[in-house]
Amino acid sequence: MTVRTTVAVATTAVALTAGFAAPAMAAQATGATDDHRATRQAVRAAVKDGVPGVTLTAKDGRSTWSTTAGVGNLRTHAPRSADDRYRVGSITKTFVSTVLLQLEAEGRLSLDDTVEKWLPGVVRGNGHDGSRITVRQLLNHTSGIFDYTADETFARTYFLKDGFLEHRYDTQSPEQLVATAMAHKPDFAPGTSWNYSNTNYVLAGMVIHKVTGRTYGEEIRHRVIDPLHLTATSVPGTRVTVPQPSSRAYGKLAETATGPTYDVTELNPSLASSAGEMISDSADLDRFYTALLKGRLLPPEQLKEMKTTVAIEGLPSAGYGLALIDRELSCGVHVWGHDGGIHGSTSVAVTTADGKHSLAFNFNGDWSGDTDAVIEAEFCGE
Repeated sequence: MTVRTTVAVATTAVALTAGFAAPAMAAQATGATDDHRATRQAVRAAVKDGVPGVTLTAKDGRSTWSTTAGVGNLRTHAPRSADDRYRVGSITKTFVSTVLLQLEAEGRLSLDDTVEKWLPGVVRGNGHDGSRITVRQLLNHTSGIFDYTADETFARTYFLKDGFLEHRYDTQSPEQLVATAMAHKPDFAPGTSWNYSNTNYVLAGMVIHKVTGRTYGEEIRHRVIDPLHLTATSVPGTRVTVPQPSSRAYGKLAETATGPTYDVTELNPSLASSAGEMISDSADLDRFYTALLKGRLLPPEQLKEMKTTVAIEGLPSAGYGLALIDRELSCGVHVWGHDGGIHGSTSVAVTTADGKHSLAFNFNGDWSGDTDAVIEAEFCGE
């Protein structure tokens, strides 16, 4: 069972578990040719399993290595590129958490502030009470707030074929997304359990706006993207396209993995908001997580808070921090990072605790492929 499946880090609420038969293409590698043999095999296996294409970049010390497999366009059979930009889904959450922790370090808020303090009256109704929920509980998913993507009407409208094809360009405000969640009862009392909820990070983005007077996207650009020179990384807002170079993104738009495959590349990412709207590439994600784990973005106290994890039920080998997942691999190596999913896109970015060995990759399909096998291959394989 993958961390991606278990903690539902995808913004997509529909479970897509198996793939269609796609023609496997030889992996194309740049950089080192003698290493990463297991990683190349895992990438090829993902394509054989039904993923249209894969793009991957790993950094180990001063060595950077990239590989691709499969296709970036099912119609033209154009290959994927090592420079492909793609929707990173819930990897956005680590950027959001980093900004909030920077604001804490500056004394502009406390993670123990209540949500009600910053967003009065927003988390209220059907048992939700923002005065009992802290910012920290938003970030580590112990708030109990209902996940708006689990709302049946929302899922039918934005994740299934008929609804998506009609509503893919709709704009959803953060307030609308939160209101969808408030129509349901909480999952549990604040602080008593753990459950992944995208609503938590929509609220976190709203807190950033309230504290700074600027949108969460503006703060990410100012505090993370520009200082780290992440030239392929963007917060698209309502822009429906993915900048070039990029591949097409594909989904089944169904509750099963059978049936037709649809091009879902263009969509209005406001449906994911600060829970999952960002775009990046593998090299930028490696750079971001390396800088984060090496302490270039946060003081030691805040980085320690970010790495303080809570248990994920049913997954003893992983813990969830403040948008930072700690996973222990089969060989005993610990990697830190996050997964992300959104229509037609499944992404992973992880790095070792010292920031010396990082990995980021993307599948341009959302219904198949073993991301854990790729991680294991890179950090535990030959």
